[in-house]
Amino acid sequence: MITDPRTTSYLTAAVRNNAQWCDAVCHAHHVAGAVGEGASQHVAGAVEEGVWASPRRTPPLYPDAVTLFPDVAPKDVVARIDVASPGASVKDSFATLDLSGDGFEVLFEAQWIHRAAGEQDAPGPRWEPLVGAAELPAWEAAWAGDTEGGEGGEGGEGGERIFLPRLLDDGAVFLARTEAGRITAGAVAYPAADVIGISNLFAADDDLDTAWRSCLAAAARLWPDVALVGYEHGDDLAAALRQGFAPVGPLRVWLRTDGNG
Repeated sequence: MITDPRTTSYLTAAVRNNAQWCDAVCHAHHVAGAVGEGASQHVAGAVEEGVWASPRRTPPLYPDAVTLFPDVAPKDVVARIDVASPGASVKDSFATLDLSGDGFEVLFEAQWIHRAAGEQDAPGPRWEPLVGAAELPAWEAAWAGDTEGGEGGEGGEGGERIFLPRLLDDGAVFLARTEAGRITAGAVAYPAADVIGISNLFAADDDLDTAWRSCLAAAARLWPDVALVGYEHGDDLAAALRQGFAPVGPLRVWLRTDGNG
């Protein structure tokens, strides 16, 4: 089998960008990964060991571990996270792990995606970055009401905030469409690993194609020479592919419901 080196490079960038995003979310909640000090050093150290992991339970909807290479062994992942209570999750970035013997079940499968940098021919309604932390609660409320499942799913358990102001200091850009003073669509853009990771895209009217066009146009304005990556599944994946993204590799998210660690 001949592997396209470009696809391998895009996949590596997507995985590392996402691991750094997960690390940033955890650090915003004062949940530190297992290696190093600080977000960038955490991931740099974890790359050498093949996995980013947190020994403490991470914020809702975010994984306790992210594999960074396809040949990581299950024992090297499970040993680094809290499996004593229900709810541990692992992002199997290359869909190569079998964690069923450790009490995990596949929560969902998805595809990493990539899109080259470039201006959009037919942009949708204009999206703009949030200008400060004061707008984050309204953005998160709109996101929580208009998405389902996965990392881009409903809001935190018990109404817990997920997206905290520290993320803005860490480089995250929260894009939004505002109509009559109300946020009706948006996404997170996170610069890391020499790409822009797009996640948590939502649209109140469920018009995902228009939302992706608007998101791409905003990214082209803000980062005209930087490629975009992310992962999606289901209708979200289909819409992203229609707007010029290409799949570059599979992933799985595993969830552990057995708390008898």
